[in-house]
Amino acid sequence: METIIENQYITKKYTDKNGYSYKQVVGDENGVRIYTLKNGLKVYLAQNTDAPRIQTYIPVKTGSNNDPSDNTGLAHYLEHMMFKGTSKLGTLDWQKEKVLLEQISDLYEEHKAEQNPEKKKEIYRKIDEISQEASKYAIANEYDKAISSLGASGTNAHTWLDETVYKNNIPNNELEKWLKIEQNRFSDLVLRLFHTELESVYEEFNRAQDNDGRLVHYALMEELFPKHPNGQQTTLGKSEHLKNPSMKAIHQYFNDFYVPNNMAMVLVGDLEFDETILLVDKYFGELKYKELPKKEQIVEEPLTQIIEKTVKSPSAKRLHLAWRTDSYGTQEERLASVVAQILSNSGEAGLLDLNVNQNQKALRAVAYQSGFKQYGMFTMVIIPKENQSLDKAKNLLLEQIDLVKKGDFPDWLISAIVNDLKLQKLKALETADGLASELYSAFINNRTWEQELNEISEYEKITKEDVVKFAQDFFKDNYVLIKKAKGTNGNLIRVDNPGITPVKINREAQSEFLTEILNEKSTDIQPEFINYQEEIQEFLVKDKKVSFVKNRYNDIAQVHLIYNMGTDNDKELSLAIDVLQFLGTEKFLPYQLKEEFYKIGILYDFITNADNFRVSLSGLEKNIAKGLDLMKHWITSVKPETEVCEGVVQLILESREVNKNDKNKIMTALVQYAKFGEFSRFSDVISEERLSEIKVDELTDRIKNLIKFPYEIFFYGKDFEGFKKIAENYIEESIFEIPEARNYPEPETENNIYFIDYDMVQVEMCKVGRAGLVNVSNFGKINVFNEYFGRGLSSVVFQELRESKSLAYSAYVSYNNANEIGKHNYVVTYIGTQANKINLAIDAMDGLMQEMPKIELQFENAKNSALKQIATTRIKRTNIFFNYFNLRKLNIDSDVRKEVYSEIETLTINDLDRFYNSEIKPVKYSVVLIGKRENLNFEAVKGLGDLQELTLENVFGY
Repeated sequence: METIIENQYITKKYTDKNGYSYKQVVGDENGVRIYTLKNGLKVYLAQNTDAPRIQTYIPVKTGSNNDPSDNTGLAHYLEHMMFKGTSKLGTLDWQKEKVLLEQISDLYEEHKAEQNPEKKKEIYRKIDEISQEASKYAIANEYDKAISSLGASGTNAHTWLDETVYKNNIPNNELEKWLKIEQNRFSDLVLRLFHTELESVYEEFNRAQDNDGRLVHYALMEELFPKHPNGQQTTLGKSEHLKNPSMKAIHQYFNDFYVPNNMAMVLVGDLEFDETILLVDKYFGELKYKELPKKEQIVEEPLTQIIEKTVKSPSAKRLHLAWRTDSYGTQEERLASVVAQILSNSGEAGLLDLNVNQNQKALRAVAYQSGFKQYGMFTMVIIPKENQSLDKAKNLLLEQIDLVKKGDFPDWLISAIVNDLKLQKLKALETADGLASELYSAFINNRTWEQELNEISEYEKITKEDVVKFAQDFFKDNYVLIKKAKGTNGNLIRVDNPGITPVKINREAQSEFLTEILNEKSTDIQPEFINYQEEIQEFLVKDKKVSFVKNRYNDIAQVHLIYNMGTDNDKELSLAIDVLQFLGTEKFLPYQLKEEFYKIGILYDFITNADNFRVSLSGLEKNIAKGLDLMKHWITSVKPETEVCEGVVQLILESREVNKNDKNKIMTALVQYAKFGEFSRFSDVISEERLSEIKVDELTDRIKNLIKFPYEIFFYGKDFEGFKKIAENYIEESIFEIPEARNYPEPETENNIYFIDYDMVQVEMCKVGRAGLVNVSNFGKINVFNEYFGRGLSSVVFQELRESKSLAYSAYVSYNNANEIGKHNYVVTYIGTQANKINLAIDAMDGLMQEMPKIELQFENAKNSALKQIATTRIKRTNIFFNYFNLRKLNIDSDVRKEVYSEIETLTINDLDRFYNSEIKPVKYSVVLIGKRENLNFEAVKGLGDLQELTLENVFGY
């Protein structure tokens, strides 16, 4: 008899007490209400009382796919300009500023039309000159000052193919002020400080050129979508368009697409429905409905052949295959998603997981499905071994596709995939941000909330026969193949420094609008500090401490076995764990173990740190006992296999070579070298000689003995009494002592410059300085210092280096606390910029670090923001235990935020200045540089210290 699965969710209409009609899905445990205002604005409201805060998203249904073909990158640039204020916010005298901005706009039109390079430069000089005059009336980052004054966090935005999304997380008592600010922002676009922000966007473009992942992604999309803007218009746009913008085109785009019937407001948090919709309507109901521009539907011809392309960069070789699919939410996209998880899934029980990764046939292989608003793509990626050709790697991927076509995969796998999807959805929807993200995604993709909730039911209907037929029909010689070879990227675009004159940013000024916002008083929210001893139950099972935090939200449980030893105690522990994951037992082959965990929906993880090691399990609480039994069996009965161990060693050695070609990993290694010198835990790796001689029995004995070492258990779930019995069966008395930890000194950083040559457009510079020992009594000052001076959109560093001087997309200064008593804090400065700007960047950063600027208004804003964030933050779920676990390393057993809050309350700018002068100003720095040697001006960095060009072996230790 055939089982018919009906969709369980249906939508009904209701009316609230104020007469507002809304839709709600019957049976939706999230209780989402969906309103539509008279002007077409969709409003999604849901309650989450974890903290007195509200996660906000304002999604606009437009992105790079709507960029004019001669102004690509426009949607993304507009996103940046939405943070520049309005005719009320961010201006000292709008009437005077407006005249100058109009002149600048006209000059940009001349600049765009002019073909003569010298005349273009002359026009740009005029733009720069008038921009100086206009900046006298501009107040930089006043939007961020307004938002941070509310105690907001996570202030950001992103642009993608069909979406531009604006994000904030705010205290719930500041909702009306937030609405007032956002209403002003979305009804009044002002393109102030335009040419400096444009240069910052170009620095973002440069970062993308140096990003290996983007290089491959752009090539893949371009070939997969030869007509559609999905592949023909990148979000960042083309270099020539970024250098020839049109302010008029940006205004037109804003007027066309930033209209209420093309936008939504998503609010999830501690809110009252009826009061909230009244406020939203009060402010956003004023926006005027407007018909959207007619958009031509672009239809791609079916792919009928293999399209191959090679791209090059200095990083290791790899291969990508991609097939074009139907759009998100279609049956074809769902089937493609199931196939992707048949190949690789969270339980590492897919065909690629087992046949390629588990059998050590490549360094790594994965598959995934990406659904877009129009079309989608099914992607497979493989990183081959050193002696393996890309063609052989391709065959490994296609062999797994052939197995799907033949139905050569376990019958239980699809139901396990669906169960995993349910668990992941459950986890996502339990947090305010997770639910809000799902809601804005539904809006962007023209999906109803009912359809989203019923999506799991649609997956449950999929049978093995459906999947096999789909695979046979879909996977043909109709894919794009991108070979990422190791070599020089000949397509990098390097441009001259445009010579921007730093603009005024009027740090101490304040608009009438911001003054009004700051003077409006909100009902205070009192902080709530946690009593860890009350929230965490502790019990002794045999000789092991078991800690328990109750899960009040769902049926997902977690178990963590935490050993107070890590690689500092045993350098070869991580190697033993790596080898374990390729080994089985007498009862189960390695792939069967992974299948057993996946069948019962239990995810496991091994986390090895310097000072601790953790075995973690998560899944439905009813299956936790089975998961622990399976884990104990694996650990205590692991079967040594010499060939497998040798294979893991070979993978490690090849992965090391891959790391030495990865810019980000090189930068990490350089920073560690600058901090600790030649001898650090980063470079103190197992030697190749030791790897080659190690016996597998040595490693499996380590694993088997883990059960008899001291450790503690943390259980997050509902039934503690039941878990005690489970733990009783798992735990064995300890007979081994934890080995003594190796000590890694923290030498004083000195005036040295460490450089590594790497072929890239930008140069990245990081200064690292050893500061004093960690001191809890300074935590409040450090919190405010980072907010005020070094990080965030309204920090001194961001304003000076990005807003005024256009030297970088990313720049910061951060005072980083040590996480253990007796350890040193570090001051870190970072800037990524074009190589021909490095001298300016060094001078600007050094100038800021000489004396801390004292700007009272900005300080008070940073201080109040820090207080509001602490007052409205609540420690929940597993964070209760892990916060306490980390505080114990600092000899703290109470909620440290209480002391931090009290410290900040009485903090003055003079206190912060004294802290700066005593704790930061005396710090000596080591400097890290990575970039292309021939493009660097080494004269510019001479003043920072003695230059040493290092080898990769120096910094990696191999």
